[in-house]
Amino acid sequence: MSINQVFQAQQLFQESLLAKPNVVGVAVGLKNQVGEPSVVVLVEQKLPLAALSADAMVPKEIDGVRTDVVEVGYLRAYASPRDRFRPEIPCGVSIGHYKITAGTLGAIVTDTQTGEKLILSNNHVLANSNNALVGDAILQPGPADGGQNPGDLVARLERFIPLRYVDDPDTPPPTPPPTPPPPGGGGTGCDILTLVVSIVNGLAALLGSGQRVAPVAVPLPPTPQSAGISAQIPVNEVDAALAKPVDPSKFTGEILGIGQVSGTKAAALGMKVRKSGRTTGYTEGTVTLLNATVNVAYGSRTARFTGQVITTPISQGGDSGSLIVDGTENKAVGLLYAGSNLSTIFNPIDKVLAALKVTI
Repeated sequence: MSINQVFQAQQLFQESLLAKPNVVGVAVGLKNQVGEPSVVVLVEQKLPLAALSADAMVPKEIDGVRTDVVEVGYLRAYASPRDRFRPEIPCGVSIGHYKITAGTLGAIVTDTQTGEKLILSNNHVLANSNNALVGDAILQPGPADGGQNPGDLVARLERFIPLRYVDDPDTPPPTPPPTPPPPGGGGTGCDILTLVVSIVNGLAALLGSGQRVAPVAVPLPPTPQSAGISAQIPVNEVDAALAKPVDPSKFTGEILGIGQVSGTKAAALGMKVRKSGRTTGYTEGTVTLLNATVNVAYGSRTARFTGQVITTPISQGGDSGSLIVDGTENKAVGLLYAGSNLSTIFNPIDKVLAALKVTI
């Protein structure tokens, strides 16, 4: 059978094959990918013969040419993770507190006490690095990607684990108490006026959150110890926060390019992992280091983290909040929050879920 005969058969029968239910395409390939040239019928879902009507069945041969049936799933155009997603919002896309630039919607999780569905991402994505109030507006896409408040308000800050910086006192700061949502959806965004007020009221604290999405690992700056003063450096285990959707039915829970994730898995040296994020989309990497203690820059401040996992570089600024998923099965491994051109850093997922009292 010549390849030209197969092309001719495809041309003659393509329209009739595409008219069959469940068929989404017709192509030329090898039977079972290794045999003779065949007309390949692409279906959304491969079904047993007993489940097909006579009209839905693909003939074994057309015009003397063998056929093959290949399942390709639901075919759709890929959108940019920075787009505005409506009516359904997947994970792995741009999101953020109304006063930051943008980060990534990591996953949809379940509150262990209320059963509510909540949005999981980083503190510095949803809670503006501690500089937020419960009830603040969360936008999709994030402000840097065109998100407007209140037009793109999709959730409100529910709770977060406060970040502790190396220059903080040696006692954990209290979790901010719940407050009513601010009038008009929580604010007007990071416009010029807001930036000027931020500079006047606290340049060091606010400018970093307003201009930066993903922190990077940096050397530790001078501390009280280096000045001969006895003090213990505060440490963190997670950079994590939750937001409550305005309409939970709009959030699919599926991660772009990965699908639905269920359950967790501990990181291991050499483990293949993947993620889908706002800036770099779908990427794959390998776990290189475990139980890392790292110093991470948040604008002009530095936070120390313990018990972290480091991978090959699979992220850039704006990917913060991405869920790290095992490379062979759809189980959550960690929550991405920092990195550099040489590495990516994430919190172990079980520590994140335990701290926030949620499940995935």
